[in-house]
Amino acid sequence: MKRGKKMGSISIVGLGPSDGGLITRQTWSLMEDAQVLYIRTEHHPAVEAVKKADIEFKTYDDFYDKGESFDVVYEQIANDIVKKAQDGMDVVYAVPGSPLVAEKTVMLIKNLAYKNNVPIKIYSGMSFLELIYTQLGIDPIDGLCILDSFDLDKKNIDSSVDMIITQLYSKHTASEVKLTLMEHFPDEHEVVLLYHLGLPDEKITRVCLYELDRQNDIDYLTSLYVPRHYDKKTVFTMKPLSDIIHTLRSPEGCPWDIIQTHKSLRRNLIEEVYEVIEAIDLNDSALLCEELGDLLMQIVFHARMAEESGDFSMQDVINGVSQKLVHRHPHVFGEVSVEDAGEVLLNWEAIKRQEKKDRKSVLDGVPKDLPALMSAYKLQNKAAKVGFDWEQIDSVWDKLGEEITELKMAVARDNKTAIEEELGDVLFTVVNLSRFMDVDAEVSLINSNRKFCRRFSYIEKQLKKQNRDWQEFTLVQLDELWNQAKQQE
Repeated sequence: MKRGKKMGSISIVGLGPSDGGLITRQTWSLMEDAQVLYIRTEHHPAVEAVKKADIEFKTYDDFYDKGESFDVVYEQIANDIVKKAQDGMDVVYAVPGSPLVAEKTVMLIKNLAYKNNVPIKIYSGMSFLELIYTQLGIDPIDGLCILDSFDLDKKNIDSSVDMIITQLYSKHTASEVKLTLMEHFPDEHEVVLLYHLGLPDEKITRVCLYELDRQNDIDYLTSLYVPRHYDKKTVFTMKPLSDIIHTLRSPEGCPWDIIQTHKSLRRNLIEEVYEVIEAIDLNDSALLCEELGDLLMQIVFHARMAEESGDFSMQDVINGVSQKLVHRHPHVFGEVSVEDAGEVLLNWEAIKRQEKKDRKSVLDGVPKDLPALMSAYKLQNKAAKVGFDWEQIDSVWDKLGEEITELKMAVARDNKTAIEEELGDVLFTVVNLSRFMDVDAEVSLINSNRKFCRRFSYIEKQLKKQNRDWQEFTLVQLDELWNQAKQQE
């Protein structure tokens, strides 16, 4: 039987941010003992020290000469390093600075190595950031954003935090960076050019932003420090979103958006609300931000359609809810004093009743399209507020037992109509029980649904691993897998 080729390995080290004096002892040792040493580029001050130490190495500078873009070059380097390890070489790959700071090839190599089961180890090194912290006397714990000049985009700029923009490369790159920054900072905002930190010709220059691309000392070892802009006033406005919706609804806009009505968008609005709820349950702030935006878009869309028909405007919506909040918080905006949150709720309900005095029934105000469990909860809650409620939870338990007995009797008679009615009574009583326990029945059921999906998904994965179909398992075997899923949780 033919043996397979021996797999090599990859070790990634950093050359530090300046000359050889900042290379770690561990890195020196790995480079000296390397079977094969590759340095990403010879254009780095520390490489001269490697040459003086008589350490043999190769570089990828010829990739830069032939590559169409940096991204293409980085991918070619990553593929080459991993291929050499797959061919049995123990490769040491050295990069400027620290391997995991602003070094794209390292991330590409790491992902590719893991994908192909190639052994890889990344060693720590000193980055240019330590020099910047020292020279400028800043502490990154106060907030610092690090961006690559080639990836700079107006969307990833936050003027409220300090920024370091790496590797300006040239006056042309500096000009593009300047134009992007000037969308967020005043032209006279002071920025700091950091040239050749840690080297004998190190230079730190403070200039106004508009002068950035007029500086001559800009190369691949030049970074830019942009202090946060304290004076900028961020004004909240929905005008951009309102303008977009207005354009979409205009005769020259989107054919789909133009034909929509309040009723046609009804389902979309419901779905967006549930997506917001899911983001909250997942405790995912980024997703919540996105889903709240989608929900807000629906609100603005409906307000725009109402404005077109002359019913109301977005401003009317904002004014209405603002007035309502002020009116229902007299303890904040008026002269009323309260002791605690309980008294706040009592006042709130009293004010609401006064506002809704035209309602004919205590149960009015529960939307007919609410999910059934939520609707049951609100109906029971409204009835309880006027005294129509059980006094103790024991009575609810008794009622639940009574309803289950009646359901069993309906099943015994095989009466579908009665079964449906009695099952509804059981569910309604379960909601009552949840209310006494101060638990939201809708949320409880949603969580149970998700739990079922997780455990069922586990069973599906086990079947797939064994390359077997559902029909090949007995119910007992499936139940064992279900219990395994439970144990894992």
